[in-house]
Amino acid sequence: HVQLVESGGGSVQAGGSLRLSCAATGYSDNSYCAAWFRQSPGKQREGVASMFTSGGGTMYADSVKGRFIISQDRAKSTLDLQMNSLKHEDSAMYYCAIDGWGLGPETYKIWGQGTQVTVS
Repeated sequence: HVQLVESGGGSVQAGGSLRLSCAATGYSDNSYCAAWFRQSPGKQREGVASMFTSGGGTMYADSVKGRFIISQDRAKSTLDLQMNSLKHEDSAMYYCAIDGWGLGPETYKIWGQGTQVTVS
């Protein structure tokens, strides 16, 4: 049974930082594409950042380039998203997903439950 659990969300003032983590359990593939998405009320889910767990292939949405960094912590088996210089428009529910490709949510098969980020 594959499970993704996000953590690290919360409330922060504009200009601040947050670090999200996604712990994956029960997934046996050693190399796959993993990504972070976000969704605000009334808006479509959008891709934020993605990477291959084997290394490289990182992609970022234009809206977060230079501010967000996606990475993998192999020791903790987590997919992390470091979010800096946060803006009000970054407020959303953030989801991690695996077994897909790039920033298209329709390609991903496995999703976490999400963690809320609020920027005031």
